[in-house]
Amino acid sequence: MNEMHRAWLGVVSANHTQRAVQGGFIQLNHGKRYGVARLRRGDGFAIYSPTELYGEKRPLRAFTALGVVADDAPYQAEPMSMGERGTIQPWRRRIEFLPVRRAMLRDVELELTRGANWGYQLRRGLVPLETADFDVLRDFMTSSSTE
Repeated sequence: MNEMHRAWLGVVSANHTQRAVQGGFIQLNHGKRYGVARLRRGDGFAIYSPTELYGEKRPLRAFTALGVVADDAPYQAEPMSMGERGTIQPWRRRIEFLPVRRAMLRDVELELTRGANWGYQLRRGLVPLETADFDVLRDFMTSSSTE
């Protein structure tokens, strides 16, 4: 992987993350453009999943995917149903996802999680991530160790 200048953390349920990885894209905040428009080609992108299923209350608290932004601009996908929210045409970005294993929050030490009330910022759906934290996640999530 080339030297990265920026990294990001997206907040997405694990089941929606699986769809994103299979499709090679990321979509944030119910398909709104503003989040994905902040990303640049080559940026690191990690996904934190607070839950296994969207809307579920039981916590998962795991990093579930990791990759690199692979396009130059957001694009609009085909219209899709959001159930009671109606139909949207979501904005997305291409991501080259790495083959990784989940990393439980408790198993990694990150600069991101050192401050008090660190989780509050995750409510925005996309937060800047220190590149050193991205490296820690990449090393942990791509290792074959099962400690």
